[in-house]
Amino acid sequence: MNMLVKDEAGARRLLSGDEAIARAVWEAGTRVAAGYPGTPATEILESLAQYPDLHTQWSVNEKVAFEVALGASMAGARAFCAMKHVGLNVASDPLMTVTLTGALGGLVVAVADDVGQSSSQNEQDSRYWGRFAHLPILEPADSQEAYEMTKRAFELSEQFETLVIVRLTTRVCHVKALVTLGAREERKVPGFAINPARWVMVPGNAKKRVPLQLEREKKLAAFAESYDLTVEEAGDDRRAGFVVSGPAYLHLREAFPNAPLIKLGLSYPLPLGRIRALAATVGKLVVVEETEPLIETELRAAGLAVHGKDILPRIGELTADIIAPPIRALIGEPEPPKAETLPPAPAVFPRPPTLCAACPHIGVFHTLFAMRKKVVIMGDIGCYTLGAGHPWHALDSCISMGAAVGMALGIDKAGGASDARKAVLAVMGDSTFLHMGMQGLLNIVYNRGNVTTLILDNRTTGMTGGQNHPGTGHEIHGEEAPRVDFARLCEALGVKKERIRLVDPYDLNGLFRTIRDEIKVPEPSVVITNQPCTLIREFVRREPHQVLEDKCTGCGSCMDLGCPAITVRERVEKTDYAGRPYEATYTRIDARACTGCTMCVAACNHGAIVPVAGAKAAGSCC
Repeated sequence: MNMLVKDEAGARRLLSGDEAIARAVWEAGTRVAAGYPGTPATEILESLAQYPDLHTQWSVNEKVAFEVALGASMAGARAFCAMKHVGLNVASDPLMTVTLTGALGGLVVAVADDVGQSSSQNEQDSRYWGRFAHLPILEPADSQEAYEMTKRAFELSEQFETLVIVRLTTRVCHVKALVTLGAREERKVPGFAINPARWVMVPGNAKKRVPLQLEREKKLAAFAESYDLTVEEAGDDRRAGFVVSGPAYLHLREAFPNAPLIKLGLSYPLPLGRIRALAATVGKLVVVEETEPLIETELRAAGLAVHGKDILPRIGELTADIIAPPIRALIGEPEPPKAETLPPAPAVFPRPPTLCAACPHIGVFHTLFAMRKKVVIMGDIGCYTLGAGHPWHALDSCISMGAAVGMALGIDKAGGASDARKAVLAVMGDSTFLHMGMQGLLNIVYNRGNVTTLILDNRTTGMTGGQNHPGTGHEIHGEEAPRVDFARLCEALGVKKERIRLVDPYDLNGLFRTIRDEIKVPEPSVVITNQPCTLIREFVRREPHQVLEDKCTGCGSCMDLGCPAITVRERVEKTDYAGRPYEATYTRIDARACTGCTMCVAACNHGAIVPVAGAKAAGSCC
């Protein structure tokens, strides 16, 4: 159990924004919480799973998580779900109808925007959903505010019978700050009451809900004018006043500590009256927001003269050093003298992101690289996205969760690759396949696509830290749960049993033959790998290996694997039998990192890689 549960109300603890939100959700008396792991929101559900008195689950995807929370709200319980920004895209179908039905029990969605794209394929501003779906948006700046606003979000949800979105950013999610804790509020759940006029959204019923939605939005706009989570701060420097939201507030205060501002806790609907009052007292009105000019555009539409993205960047975080220069230029303040800077950091050897030592994906991408002239490879979101990088260069696309299979079918039906001899492959992980890949595979079967799908089953959601899913055999608390049989699932989706192949990714020769054989068959086929991630408890470490120096020829074949446990010992210029120069790469294996997967043994054609114990027995130095 989470040690925080034992803390009495009033205790202060150092928490990340994700941890603070989890605590607030529990204290609010929430009964059901669901989500799908996605950085930077993953830790919310992981933290919440440690609290008692509520049901917490990893759902198969964000849409399902949202629907689970919605069902709980319909029964009168407080409910919560968490996801990253691209996950809200997946959940948007039910979201856009809930804007009409509203909520019964408090319903809150925490969505984490990855401002700066530290771990995402796009930089998307989730505040648009408030405007699009007519929903209130709360924007905390730090952990304490994340805690407070989440608790208040449930109250706001029930007061206006609406879904409330708490918009986070990576900075808020992961930076820790002191948070003052409260106590859990126990709440009775009345249960689901049948009400077709509200919950059955056929056109006749939905049309009647639209006026209620618009009236709710008017009431929220009036409420925003006095809401205490939006605060006004006075300042003596009237050359510029600011409208700011989220963590950009902290950076702005660092850059301009004596400027008047309005900090928007409730950033949609906007408190236009309060902003007009500020604008009348300052020389310039500046909007500081990450990332899109939403507030700026709305204030311009309201007739206010404002500055925003005309002087501030539209991408990335708005830190103090980025905010200060353009605003100083705007108000005619000279730049302060530059402080002495540290000497430049020494150049270091570049270290691109790579897969872990003995990762079962290494064998797959090593094999696909060897088949590069024969295949087009549609990739997906996960650890295996690294297969696009050095030394494999074995992915041709990466768009969104589950997109690999759909795109592969599209290429097949469009006539295939520019080189007609190439087969079409789709590659995705086990969690991704369950998240959104099943439908794509069914679509391939239904439309008779000539696509081979590789499901890389490493028994975890690896990219976000090793969370469980329906294919792992465990649920969010680590307890045993039914485990999906991927082969039987693919067969149920219509793939012929003989076209479903299970293969050990450490067996490079077997893996090559299996993929080679399946891409030759002009019908849907599936290849499933079956080794666990090296970072989970199911992985069994074996005897590490080493390179025998007297047998190593410097061919470099083991380096081509891309295993980080294999490093260069020395490079030597040599000539081949025809007198042509080449570089021999002599290697060594770090026994501390090696797990004994034996892929390098298969890659070496000279018998130069052996287990450490075998080398000792032969009298070799290790």
